[in-house]
Amino acid sequence: MTFPRKRRILAAVLLSVLLLTTACSTKEPNRFDQAQQESTRQKSGQAVAKEATQGSKLNQFFPAGGDGYQRVYTQEKKGFSEANLKKGNKVVAQLAISDTTSIPNAAAKFSKSTKKVGGYPAVAVGNTQTSILVGKYQVKVISKDPAFTTKEREAWIEKFNLNGLAKLK
Repeated sequence: MTFPRKRRILAAVLLSVLLLTTACSTKEPNRFDQAQQESTRQKSGQAVAKEATQGSKLNQFFPAGGDGYQRVYTQEKKGFSEANLKKGNKVVAQLAISDTTSIPNAAAKFSKSTKKVGGYPAVAVGNTQTSILVGKYQVKVISKDPAFTTKEREAWIEKFNLNGLAKLK
């Protein structure tokens, strides 16, 4: 009769030791835990500089629609504003203004530019995007329809109120 009793006591002692060692041990953080800790330590909203212009202030510099085109604002946030350019029911291009204050190297790509659009340094990215630098602001037109050409992108960039944007602080 003592044998089953000893077995119960031994089982209870082993279970207690097991619980004590697993409860008191520290778990090594995995890569996801470490990433969570790092992102938690960062200040929220850090991606956009405090001095970046509100997107609502940039809207006034966009070209109006006309000649069968319609401008439809799609996104507005601190340092950025974007609109779709539609012809009929089809989006043919995206128009955007972004404050480069939050993007330190954004202006560097314009330093070696030999082309100008609207009197400002211009760069082409691939076959679908044309951008200019107006002070600290990047004005961009992106073709969403293959029929919307480089010449059309440049013409729409020139329709922005570039002089007004250049004066914005």
